[in-house]
Amino acid sequence: MAIREFEPMLLRRINDHAADTEVTSFKGFRIDGSRAPRVGMLGLGSAVDEIATDHLQGALQTTGNTYDFAISGEGYFVIDTPQGERYTRDGSFYRAANGQLQNVRGQAVLSAQGRTITIPPEAVHVNVAGDGRIYADGAEIAQLGFVQFDGKNAVIKQGDNLYRPQEGARPQQATGVIEQGMLEMSNTSVVTEMVELINNYRVYEAGSKAVQTQDTLLDKAVNDVGRTS
Repeated sequence: MAIREFEPMLLRRINDHAADTEVTSFKGFRIDGSRAPRVGMLGLGSAVDEIATDHLQGALQTTGNTYDFAISGEGYFVIDTPQGERYTRDGSFYRAANGQLQNVRGQAVLSAQGRTITIPPEAVHVNVAGDGRIYADGAEIAQLGFVQFDGKNAVIKQGDNLYRPQEGARPQQATGVIEQGMLEMSNTSVVTEMVELINNYRVYEAGSKAVQTQDTLLDKAVNDVGRTS
């Protein structure tokens, strides 16, 4: 998530927008209303500028499961959903009762030709090569749909570890390698995130102190400095 600062607000003295007021016409003093004197700048805090996805490679963990696939490098698996083809790096698949290769939500994993993949019921040894070719007892039966896109922002998060392509984005053959019996873990470092959290808290705390100081100075200016007998 990227954070940006709100546009700072330019402060001007009250009623300075008019030339003939009790403030600006005091003792014959007049100003051009379009060039009222500036008091200073007031920051208005921060806002969420963009929610972005970090596509850095996560660590690979060995599971030993036949239908667990991890991607080393660039690439996405292709999943058939009611909304159309979607893409994922979550390779936790299984063989359904009908032999179809599916993800944990029961959605079919598609082949390079855009068709569902069926594992023969009599297959004992199922192996997957680095390019996605699936072999059952030594015979090639299908090839996993394995694609990538130009640019990290070509796909948008949809939820459930699925991505949908941006308008105009076209998939192409992936350059990564598929690792069987492994899963890709989160690319988030707990230690790094804790350090960033503490740092952000310190920055927020410093900003809060600055606001309190500004409020105290304004209180002094209004109630003490501006007091008349």
